[in-house]
Amino acid sequence: MSSEDRFEAGLFFAHDSPRESQIGMISDGIEALNEGGFLLAAAPTGIGKTAAALASALSVANLDATKHGKTKIMFLTGRQSQHRIVVETIREINRRLPAGFSRVKLVDIIGREGMCKVIDRSTGKCNCEEGVSESERRFLRSELEDFIHSDPRHVDQIIERAEKTKVCAWATARESSKSVNLIVCDYNHVFVDGVREASLPVMGIELENSILIVDEAHNLPDRIRSGLERRITGQVFQRALSDAQEYKEKLEKTETDLDIPESNAHREAKLLEKQIKALRDDSGIRKWFEEKKSENERTKHDDLRISTQDFLDIIAGAIEGVIDEESDDGMERIRMMISRLLKVEVEEDEDLDDEEQNECTRLAEILEICIRYRSSSSLALVFDEVLDQPRITSHLLDPSVVGSPIFEHCSGSILMSGTLFPPEMYSEILGIPSNRSICKEYSSGFPLDNRPVLIASDVTTKFTERESSIPVINEHIRSVIDNTKGNVAVFAPSYAMLDLIHGDFASVGWSRKKIIKEEQRMSKARVEELVSTLYEQRDMGGAVLFGVLSGKLSEGVDYSGNILNSLVCVGLPLPPPSSRQEALIDYYTKKFDRGRAWKYASLQPAVNSVLQALGRPIRKKEDRAIVVLLENRMLEGRVRNCMPIMHKIQSSNPQRTGERVKSFFEMS
Repeated sequence: MSSEDRFEAGLFFAHDSPRESQIGMISDGIEALNEGGFLLAAAPTGIGKTAAALASALSVANLDATKHGKTKIMFLTGRQSQHRIVVETIREINRRLPAGFSRVKLVDIIGREGMCKVIDRSTGKCNCEEGVSESERRFLRSELEDFIHSDPRHVDQIIERAEKTKVCAWATARESSKSVNLIVCDYNHVFVDGVREASLPVMGIELENSILIVDEAHNLPDRIRSGLERRITGQVFQRALSDAQEYKEKLEKTETDLDIPESNAHREAKLLEKQIKALRDDSGIRKWFEEKKSENERTKHDDLRISTQDFLDIIAGAIEGVIDEESDDGMERIRMMISRLLKVEVEEDEDLDDEEQNECTRLAEILEICIRYRSSSSLALVFDEVLDQPRITSHLLDPSVVGSPIFEHCSGSILMSGTLFPPEMYSEILGIPSNRSICKEYSSGFPLDNRPVLIASDVTTKFTERESSIPVINEHIRSVIDNTKGNVAVFAPSYAMLDLIHGDFASVGWSRKKIIKEEQRMSKARVEELVSTLYEQRDMGGAVLFGVLSGKLSEGVDYSGNILNSLVCVGLPLPPPSSRQEALIDYYTKKFDRGRAWKYASLQPAVNSVLQALGRPIRKKEDRAIVVLLENRMLEGRVRNCMPIMHKIQSSNPQRTGERVKSFFEMS
């Protein structure tokens, strides 16, 4: 780091003095970004990675602004709690900047559904500015922009201000992004094609002039994959037909009421109606679904990988000849149908699940994805059944097909997470150029004795031994609960296993601790309610929180104030056998090698789920908690090699576990 860089980094650091790991991370970040490269930082909780990443990015962006042009920083995160941390960090940086030095301008933005009052799904318009004249709208938006620019504001403050003045918070925030240094937003703004193409130009953002900070970057591969995951069931054609007919009838009524000639949109809707009827009634499609159902029943799994080209061919064949003078090329026929499907607008019931809304759009999107990747092995189509209905799901196997072009075009990036481990793996998975990357693991500097990790050698959740292990697992858990002063969290590898374990502890009266349990698809309010219970029960004997690894309570929650005193992780959450998982391992075997395929697709993600949970109790240097891993596979060499350095102790039975836990709290 040059003296000029050190000066700039010091200007943009939010605290009095950086920790040793922060100094290293800031230096590495500046070195990478100055060369248009990438820092992949495995940075554990508590080292202050947000402040370090912002110091690096702001330093480089500021130098670039004085030498070349205007570089913007996009801080990408899926957690609203992190939005707040970024806003507060920038406020502190601004407070410390010398007089006469330009303050950092920031805009904090979330999805439209969270910023607008009501959105009409059929038109894409909101009612935030209903009844406001054009001149008044311009004035109100300008006033809200001034409010956003005057001081770093959390999105809640922007929404609250907008609601008082009848102005659209979302539209104004996007517009105000043109004249700020830093935008805090979700991954989707960059890594989902449709969102990126719709958002970045409006926000005045050019990818090649943007530094990307990716928070919780261990989630990015799956977030990219989910951007291309679509599902349709066997009922899609009937439902799409209903949507198309509703749309056609709406156009007919409008033309009749206005006494105007038939529009091109109306003609296209009638053509689409014919095509969807052909799909619904085609015997070839029915036969194809029946064949896949029979084939699936003969396999050892619950699902079946199918050929993308075969699926497209059966669709193209069903609509052949339906429209006169339509292209002889099957893929071109499907493209024309996709164009018609995407134009369908219907009144959608807000009470319906997403799976039940606009089937025309749903069908169009999966067909579009299939055409785009029909010649690529990076996409897998999987057939299964849900409630006896055949279903097809698209799975992107390789996130680098989306990630690599984005990283190649951006001005540089810092990817960071407490479990970006090993960082080299994520560089390969995301397609980040290795010759421009710095991959580093940073130490938290926290005393290892403050978080000893006890590993049980007598239990496992391996399928062949699970049944005999469950009673012993519960004995270990009971020994932890009985000997813990305060709150305990117990995370199982799946909801099915959670129910199995929790049932043994659900009875009233066996412990002074209150038992609380995670539910599937919990709301944000419910999550906050469960976490609040931990604080309420701390001085009343404590509570036991039962949850799942990779769930809402084991990853996305900051348990501040040393509110968790003991943590139990049950098992190793390896993905279950499936056609999608087999396709992923096969793909990675061909791209890398067999050893890395197993590690990248199965083992390391499972270990990282456990590591994420391990980061929950210790948020500050002074925090203390004991961790118990109830899985003997954690003692195997191949698993140990997937874990960072930590203070590990082996336990051979529940009694020994209880003694270790008791001893830990007696030393506090």
